Amino acid sequence: MKAGSTLRLSVIIPTLNEEECIGQVIDDVNASLQDKGFDYEIMIVDGRSTDRTRDIAREKGAMVVEEPRKGYGRAYKTGFENARGDIIATLDGDCTYPTESIVPLMEMLDEEDLEFITTDRFGHMEEGAMSNMHKIGNLALSFTTRLLFGRIIRDSQSGMWVFRREALRKINVEADGMPFSEEIKIEAFRKLRSREVMIVYRRRVGEVKLSSWKDGWNNFKFLWTKRFFGPRDRSLRS
Repeated sequence: MKAGSTLRLSVIIPTLNEEECIGQVIDDVNASLQDKGFDYEIMIVDGRSTDRTRDIAREKGAMVVEEPRKGYGRAYKTGFENARGDIIATLDGDCTYPTESIVPLMEMLDEEDLEFITTDRFGHMEEGAMSNMHKIGNLALSFTTRLLFGRIIRDSQSGMWVFRREALRKINVEADGMPFSEEIKIEAFRKLRSREVMIVYRRRVGEVKLSSWKDGWNNFKFLWTKRFFGPRDRSLRS
């Protein structure tokens, strides 16, 4: 997608108490896109933050959608339903993902005629960006994903994706919680023209929300359930 493209971009960011960095993330997105000639929107899907996350996002000009129902996947589903873009990019609100990679990934989507791009954080991870426990858990889940589904995905838990909105009609993503991240990749690599690309991954700003054991175990159980008991043909309509 070249600068000046008529396609619209939606940048979706799920948040829960991210007041320490959400303003910087929005500023960085704007800095990456404003002079490129893209028509874009920044959407914050907030899960009942008790700090100033929503206020800061609105002050920065982002659209804020409140989602009272719990779940990482639920936030994204709500974001997808409200997004107006032809292309969707996702980020976290904690300053970990490189906003400067959005445009190059959009261009790759266009030049290689892809439908979905996910990112690999392990190739260029800054020191201290992920605890050893989370690294081990991520590697174990990614290995299990490859084992069960036969798709070469190095980082099944990455939360930065760039994809064509129309691709949502071809895949079936049901998880409302953290397994949404691995499920959307499984579906994409099954049914879409997809690729995984290395990015820089930075130290988080603010409190870590993940529970290594609880979230890891839920993700692990989800993979086995989807592989042997999950539906295969229905699509997520948007």
